[in-house]
Amino acid sequence: MIRIVLYEDNTQLREGLSMLINGFDKFAVAGAFRNCNNVKEEIRELKPDVVLMDIDMPGTNGIEGLKLIREVDNQVKVLMLTVFDDNKNVFEAIRSGADGYLLKKTPPSKLLEYIQDVFDGGAPMTSSIARQVLQMFSGQPVSNREEDNYNLSDREKEVLQLLVNGYSYKMIAAEMYISIDTVRSHIKKIYEKLHVNSKSEAVAKAFKDRII
Repeated sequence: MIRIVLYEDNTQLREGLSMLINGFDKFAVAGAFRNCNNVKEEIRELKPDVVLMDIDMPGTNGIEGLKLIREVDNQVKVLMLTVFDDNKNVFEAIRSGADGYLLKKTPPSKLLEYIQDVFDGGAPMTSSIARQVLQMFSGQPVSNREEDNYNLSDREKEVLQLLVNGYSYKMIAAEMYISIDTVRSHIKKIYEKLHVNSKSEAVAKAFKDRII
């Protein structure tokens, strides 16, 4: 059972998403809120596997809420679900530790697939968002530090390359003949060495600094 917490200020949409998600045996909505005013306490208490996060909400908005979540939980998957597809919000969400970024026009069936994907270690993005991410980082200057690989081991570089290739945790484990727990351990070390908080941010940094 994948436990999900929703942050969405539109009551009709929040209730609709809750009904959709609860309609499937493998998913359960642990909580649904109109803003992130008490997000730290809610995440600690409810211990969700995945958070669906709107951006434009009264009180504490989604970007600030995401930052607060990362202060108390670095493992929960946070999937932004919003109407905003501008560079500023996309970049800020990724920089703050979002694991995926979807537009609200995403069909319900695809949304459920994306929730499963992010839970399995993927980094789902609406195609238009993915193009923006690539464009944003393709024009970034390369790090001035020559041969700077952030002291990644060969094994960690291999895992990072598979992340860049879009592999989920399960796929990496199968490809490298290691357990998912070992994959998680490698990825935790990669995040620490790259000073990032999410898969999407790690992939972006790999592109930007040509680490692999």
